[in-house]
Formats: sequence, structure tokens, C-alpha cells
Amino acid sequence: MHIKRIYIVLILLTCIAIGILGNGYSEAITAKQAYFNAEACYKKLRNAPAKMKFRHNWLGCIEKFQTVFRLDSTGPWAPAGMYMSGKLYRELARRSGKASDQQEARDIFERIIKRYPDSKYREKAAAEIRTLPKPALANSKTNRSKPAAKPKQSAEDRYLAAESCYSNLKQSPRKRAYRDNWMPCIEKFYAVYRQDPDGDRAAPSLFMTGKLYADLYQHSKRKSDLRAAHTMYKKVVASFPDSRYKVKAELLIDAMPQWVKTDSAIQKDELAKIIDVDSQKQTDGHQRIPGKAGSDVGNWATVENLRFWSNPNYTRVVINASRETAYNAHLLKKDPSINKPQRLYVDLKNSRLGRNIKKSIPINDDLLSDARAGQYTRDSVRVVVDIKSFESHKIFSLKDPFRIVIDVRGSSGSPETGSRQPRVTSKKNGKLPTSALAKQLALGVRRIVIDPGHGGRDYGAPGYLKGVHEKHVTLKIARKLAEMIRTELKCEVFLTRDRDRYLTLEERTAIANTKNADLFISIHTNSHKDRRAYGIETYFLNLATDDEAIRVAAMENATSTKNISDLQTILSDLMQNAKINESSRLAGNVQVSVVKHLKQKRWSRIKDKGVKQAPFYVLLGAQMPAVLVETGFISNPRECKRLVDPQYQKRVCEAIVIGIKRYIQEITPTAQMMHPPAWSING
Repeated sequence: MHIKRIYIVLILLTCIAIGILGNGYSEAITAKQAYFNAEACYKKLRNAPAKMKFRHNWLGCIEKFQTVFRLDSTGPWAPAGMYMSGKLYRELARRSGKASDQQEARDIFERIIKRYPDSKYREKAAAEIRTLPKPALANSKTNRSKPAAKPKQSAEDRYLAAESCYSNLKQSPRKRAYRDNWMPCIEKFYAVYRQDPDGDRAAPSLFMTGKLYADLYQHSKRKSDLRAAHTMYKKVVASFPDSRYKVKAELLIDAMPQWVKTDSAIQKDELAKIIDVDSQKQTDGHQRIPGKAGSDVGNWATVENLRFWSNPNYTRVVINASRETAYNAHLLKKDPSINKPQRLYVDLKNSRLGRNIKKSIPINDDLLSDARAGQYTRDSVRVVVDIKSFESHKIFSLKDPFRIVIDVRGSSGSPETGSRQPRVTSKKNGKLPTSALAKQLALGVRRIVIDPGHGGRDYGAPGYLKGVHEKHVTLKIARKLAEMIRTELKCEVFLTRDRDRYLTLEERTAIANTKNADLFISIHTNSHKDRRAYGIETYFLNLATDDEAIRVAAMENATSTKNISDLQTILSDLMQNAKINESSRLAGNVQVSVVKHLKQKRWSRIKDKGVKQAPFYVLLGAQMPAVLVETGFISNPRECKRLVDPQYQKRVCEAIVIGIKRYIQEITPTAQMMHPPAWSING
């Protein structure tokens, strides 16, 4: 008996150890590894006819393929994993004869078509659907009212799976930073309600759908997320009047801002479609672009506000809308007969004016008089900009959230009235003031704008170390860099933000333009799902040439890679005045200097990822050479520790200053700075 007990204990310990190791393994596994594991499972199943007789063996392999999608829903292995899970369900249906297995296969193939329209698996999925027997059609109201086939899992099991998804999300700040990790949990809860709207788990599932949308809003700040939460809570109140969740939902509705309640009344149908219909979702989990104007009141966008930045030679007007919509623009000539000035107007299709919008904003600079917004037709909003004078203009749109940017430029020869240039005066000893001499020596590089990336509610990428976020690191580096530039290069320096506050991406470039800056430098830290990734790279605005550049641009733009591809189609026109060559030269000098200087200062494992080009929102419309510096990977353990190290920050700033100085000397070879830094170009 004693020996038996020992054996039992040993077996239990072994199981525990395997469980621990197994959990650790699953946490570290990649989507690619998961796919090969699932494929190995399928091969073993096919080679074992005895195992193929049992349903649980098929479901085990299917679960492994579906894990691939859950690990990385936007990665290249996700559609492959989904396709194989659908294929296995199709094979299982042939053996089991169950209509539910066949329907599972069909549902999966349809999801592939909708979610991955550009994948090669789209055509494969479509081919598989054509081979499946068509589902029985409902011939009468009686047939349509029949309850759906019993799901593979019970409502209780599905609810527990949704709770598990939410629990894992709450425990991982890193996962909460990505929208794609929220949407599967939301879908799981709503699927429980949708599959059994009268069941015991219907009310809590619907309530939790709203709660997750509300929690997501705290991270995304997208109004559509809070509207979706409001819609779900209202649905709880209406559908479950005797449930305790009705009271909870009412309390949460009362606590919501007023704009949610008014806007949700307009967009109720839209939000229901977003949640109820999978086809209303794109691959990145964002809302579908609305269709033709006037097709459905629920597809209307709300024009929320107008903003502007200006100096005597440049004005930027931004139109903010609640969602993406089609628009067109026209330039009207001056009409003295009716006393109308020259005007530029933008018509937003399928739109209506927000209740709290300021309909007219006075600008009154040298270029524009004002900007006005009004409900032009039942389903369109017109924004009019009254023009005093201008040389050229550009109009483009940005996504997530959607806004339309209008850049108006005056003559380059116009005087800089209002700019804060120090006056050149002589001292008693006959010498020029330092600031005036520095201007002459720099020969055009007199004013630099430093942009600390992210800020406020936009935390940027989360660091490997707990509590470290990109917005704090970039601000510290930017402050040090500004002080060094003032001291060593004797240039005026402005920070787009000098504290932890939120700025839109278009606002940052607008600040540089209105300050008449000669250089614009945006400071960031890189991040990657693979924590082994490390290195330093510098970007300038251009069409992206590789997938990695597109990934980084999508991350810094806080948008999807698909939107980046869309953006590249408009860049050719936008970059005519973007000083691409100068930006490329500046980026090259900064990159070389940072890598070389850090190596000289005995920092080990400095990886030169080179100079790259990508369509960054924050660089769009810059009238001066502009670069974005990725100072290291905050997701990498080693580089995250360095990025919070004041000494490392100092060396990075020294190197960027060296790079700027090199750039100035290249474009003006005779220029020499007054006081070269001790850490000179030669090291």
C-alpha cells in the first residue's frame, strides 16, 4: 500500500509539472508554431483510422487550428488556421452526418471570405463552400420560426469561454493595448445572446457585450465604441425588464455623457448592424466604410468639430467626423456681383451636423477669413472656407478617427509677420549677438521643432518593464534633445508638447508649419510582438518599400496596415512639397550618427536597422525636412532598460545633434558652429 501511495504521488507531481510546463509553453508559442502543431495533430489523425472514429480526436485538432487565429488574428497564419479548421469540420460532417458540423464548416469559410479578402485562402474558402450541400431553405413563416439547430456547445460553456477570454484580457495590459484582442471577447459574449436570446445566459451576455465596449472606449477613445455600449445597454433594458441586469444597465446609461444618448438615437441602426452582422466588419475590426449616400440613415457620419492652426503663410483646417465617409471638394472663384469672396468647400456625403458643433470659426489670418459648417442637404454636410489669398492648397483624409485636412499655403515670399525673430543689434564692443551670429552660420537652419511621440490618453507602445510607456520615454528624450540643440547649435527649439498631454497627429505637423520651422524631428520608440526584435532606425515620409515599414507606420499612425496601403495611393500628390530629398539626407545623417556614437560610447549590441521610408501621418504636410527616429524597441527587455536610462537618453540626444550638425554642414559646407560639442562628429 505504501508503494502504491508513492506511485500515486509521483504521478500527480508529474501531471502538475507537465501542466506547468504546458502552460508556459502555450504562453510563449507563436502563431506559426501553433499552426505546425495543429498540422502534426491532423497528420497523426489521418494515419490512425481507429482514432478517426472518435469525435473528440477531430475536435482536438480543430481547436489547435483555431488557436492559430486566436494567437494572431491579423497575422499571415490566421487565415490558414481558420481554413484548416473549416476543412476538418467538413470532413467530420461527412463521417458524423451532423448538419451542425457542416454548418460550422460553412460559417468558418464565410468568415475567411469576409475577414481576409486579400488572402489566397479566400478563393480556397469560396471553392469549399461551392462543394458543400446547400442548407435547407425556409419555405414558410412556420419554418422560419423554428428554433435553430442546437449549438455544438451549450450556452453555459460558451459563456464561460467568453468570461475566460475577458479574464485573460484584463490580466494583460499589453493585450489591452490592441483592439484586435478586444473584439474576439466581445463577439463571444454577443454570440451567446444571439444563439439563445431567451436563455438564462442571454441577459448577462448582452450586458457584458456592452461592458466590454465601454471598457474598450477607455482605451480607444472612439465614440463609436461608447455608442455601441449604449446600444447594448438599451437592448438589455428593453429585452429583459425583469432581470437584475436591467437595473445595472439603466444606471450605466444614466452615467454616460449626453452626446452618447443623442448620437445613439441617430445611429441605433448602424450600431446594431456593426454588432449583429459579421459582414459589417473588416479585417482590422473597424467599421465598414458607408455605402451610397442616403441609402440608410444608420450609415450617417456626424461632423463633430472644426479646428485650425495658422501663421501668415500657412493655415491648416481639420474637419472631424465620427466615421469614414465619401467627400468631394471644389474651389469657387470670387464673385464681386454678389459680394462673395473666393471659397473652398468640402461636401461630406451621408453625413449630418453634430448637435454641439461650433458652426462658424473665425480665422482672420492673411490667408483665410473663417470656416463654416452647415447641413447642406438632408444627407450631406458642407464645410466652407472663405479665402482672402492663397498660392496653393491640398486636401487629404486621415483615418482612425476619420478627419479631413485642408492645407492652404500663401506665397513663400510673404513676410513673416508675427514670428518671434530676435532683432539684430550691435553691442558696445561691436560684436553681433549670439543668436544673430548663429542664424548666419546655420544658413537656414534656425528653428527646429521636436515632437515627443504620443501623450495624454495615447500611451504609445507598452514597455517590457511594468509601468513603462512610450509617451513618457519620448518626452524625456525630447526635453534633453531640445536643451542640447539650444546649447550646441544655438537654434530656436519648440516642443510640440512639453508635458503629458494628447495631440492629434495632424496637429503636430501643423505646429511645425505655423512655427516656420526649418527641421521637424519626431521621437518614438519601436515595438514588436517578438520581444527579441531590437535596433535603431530612422524614417522619412515616402511610399513604404517593405512590410516592416508598413507595420511600423501602422503602429505609429494607430491604424491598420490596410489603411496604410490606402494612404500610399494619395502620397504622390501630397509629397510634391514635402522636401523628400532633404528629409532623406537628414534621416541618413541622424541614423549614422546615432549608431556610431552609441557604439563609440561602449554600448553593446547596437543594431543598425537603417534609414527607411513610410507614410507616417505625423509627417504629412510638413513644409520642412522631417524625420521620425525610432530610438529603440521598448518591447525588447535590454532596450527597454536602456530607454529609461538617463545616460542612454543623453547619448541618443548627443548623436541626434551630431546628425543635425552633419546635415547642416552638407547643405552648407562653409557653415561652422560657434561652439562644437565635446562629443564632436569624429567621436
